[in-house]
Amino acid sequence: MADLQLNQFAAPKIRSASDEKPVVVGLYGVPGSGKTFLLDQLKQELGQTHFAFYEGSRMIDSVVPGGLAAFQNMEEQEKAHWRRRAIDTIGKSSADSGQVAVVTGHFLFWSEEQAAGSPVHTPNDFEVFTHILYLDIPAEVVEQRCLDDTERSRPLTSASFLRRWQQEEKAQLRHLCRCHGVLFMLVSPTPTLLDRVSMLLHDFRDQTEKHNLFQAERRLDDIVGASQSQLKTMLVLDADKTLAAADTGALFWQRVSNLHPSKYELSTLKALFGSPLGYSYTAFRQAVLLYEESASDQEFDAICQDVASTVSMYPEFVSLLQMVAEQKHVGAVVVTCGLRRVWDKVLEREGLSKNVKVVGGGRIADGFVISGSVKGALVDRLHDVHDMYVWAFGDSRLDLDMLLKADQPIIVVGEEQTRSKTMDAALTNAIDNNDGFRARQVVLPINASPRLDITKLPIVNLTKPEFVNSLLGGRHTHDGLQVLCATEKSAAKLLAAPMRNAAIAGPDLREAHRRVGRYLALEFLADVLGLEQPPIQHVLGHQTRGYQLFHEQQTTIVALMRGGEPMAFGVSDTLPLAMFVHAGDADDIKLHHLEGQLTVILVDSVVNTGKTVVEFVQHIRKLHATIRIVVVAGVVQAQCVSGGSLNRTLADYPQIHLIALRLSDTKFTGSGNTDTGNRLFNTTRLP
Repeated sequence: MADLQLNQFAAPKIRSASDEKPVVVGLYGVPGSGKTFLLDQLKQELGQTHFAFYEGSRMIDSVVPGGLAAFQNMEEQEKAHWRRRAIDTIGKSSADSGQVAVVTGHFLFWSEEQAAGSPVHTPNDFEVFTHILYLDIPAEVVEQRCLDDTERSRPLTSASFLRRWQQEEKAQLRHLCRCHGVLFMLVSPTPTLLDRVSMLLHDFRDQTEKHNLFQAERRLDDIVGASQSQLKTMLVLDADKTLAAADTGALFWQRVSNLHPSKYELSTLKALFGSPLGYSYTAFRQAVLLYEESASDQEFDAICQDVASTVSMYPEFVSLLQMVAEQKHVGAVVVTCGLRRVWDKVLEREGLSKNVKVVGGGRIADGFVISGSVKGALVDRLHDVHDMYVWAFGDSRLDLDMLLKADQPIIVVGEEQTRSKTMDAALTNAIDNNDGFRARQVVLPINASPRLDITKLPIVNLTKPEFVNSLLGGRHTHDGLQVLCATEKSAAKLLAAPMRNAAIAGPDLREAHRRVGRYLALEFLADVLGLEQPPIQHVLGHQTRGYQLFHEQQTTIVALMRGGEPMAFGVSDTLPLAMFVHAGDADDIKLHHLEGQLTVILVDSVVNTGKTVVEFVQHIRKLHATIRIVVVAGVVQAQCVSGGSLNRTLADYPQIHLIALRLSDTKFTGSGNTDTGNRLFNTTRLP
């Protein structure tokens, strides 16, 4: 799939002063943490073309009349005014220059004799700062540095008190940053501290929500472009609680909390996404910084490996993806808000990683994060750029955007005690307020209870032939018109024989057409519309589930009179709850025949030029722009679908299928005793 507009976007280069908010990074830590020393190192390492560096006390000295000495003699209220002025000045300068500002500062002043520290931050700090890095230096190291400092007069402070001071600052900063949309990260001392902070600052400079989406789309484009075949259909799958029952994020933090019980809790991610950040882009960026601060690259990979070893994919998905891997026209990609590295390892263990790639984040090196809106945008890209038919599989609210945009949305429903608690309400809202959103659910394991009721959210089974066939086979595309025909099937040949037999007419021919209608509905409409499993009473007396075509009651069958009526009755036999309408011409279809419906089925015995079908489709589209239209016919002239007016006219219309018993190369319009309508109703002798 080369040259599919894969380079239609130019990668964002540098941040300009016109961006919405300048990047201003606070560098915090208790006195003696090494903020000023690190700031000077960064200035030498990064230069001052794209970055500007500010030491807090020097900035106060420059903006306060009389300088720092005058500031120190002011009342606290006046000091707060000048602190606000200083940070506002930095923010404005960064906005004007387009440079990333790096600012050292204090959060609390606290002496060991005091019961609590004195805040020296201002509300303006959290309006200006976009990021805060906190130097999380061991208290014993800070204590020794203060003792060894001969250039500054520092009060003697015990390591235990410094530790308490640090804990208070870190707790308050985490909370305030989440309340104000400021990204926060602890930075621990390592031999590569300078390189690590430099890397972070470069990332902060480049990352915007637009850049994030560009990187995610590029990853998707690379996956599609690497395919050696012409993909027509793509499965887009969420990972956690979709491919497996496990929540790998929770498993990761379970292990981290075991390793660092005083720093991290089991509920680390739950607390983040339960904060005012919610499930925003900023929240997912914050999650990446949590993963970065909690483990080095080597430690992170080891934890991911440990987590992956405990994850068991649902066997139904394993077998489905194995089958997809053998197809030339169908592909699959995992798009996860969770940890890419974990799911790479899980898929590799299952022997699927060659064909099923992962779009996800978790580390800064991944280059992007996946949020719910990004998932939806990637489905849009598969449609708009790669011209693909998309099946989406997901379990939670974060998947709703991609599910709403997919051609075939499938909700994965796990055990009641572990499934998303907010999904039922979100799904109900989506179904009730999005016309044409025809989601179905797969319940895994199969003995779990379904979501909602199965009329609103029908059940499918990933292992059943009807589901697999609808996903993988039986469909080919002609310029947008999806054609399904049974020409070469043995059953079709047997059914077509009496229709072509000149000795058969009247009731016998009508019955032959009716049998064809039943067959085409069973063979192909089941794939197009899908199946649902309503509860039924078993002959042995217990409740079980039967099968019926999806949303029968929201289907309208239109018999194109008069030749289409017998076959339409056969279709109706298979959809007994569907509305049935006789139409002599297109105007016979009224708005009330379509309102509240999801599918309209036009049934005719023969399609020659396609002129009549086109008239009906155009009329229906004027009344209802999105309803699914299925044309069912016994015989279709091959040229009209391969390059004729039917194909040309309907190519731009969405959701149109043509189902035929057979395609014929013969160009022939019947009359008299060769006209199908006359033969059906014994009117061959009429003029």
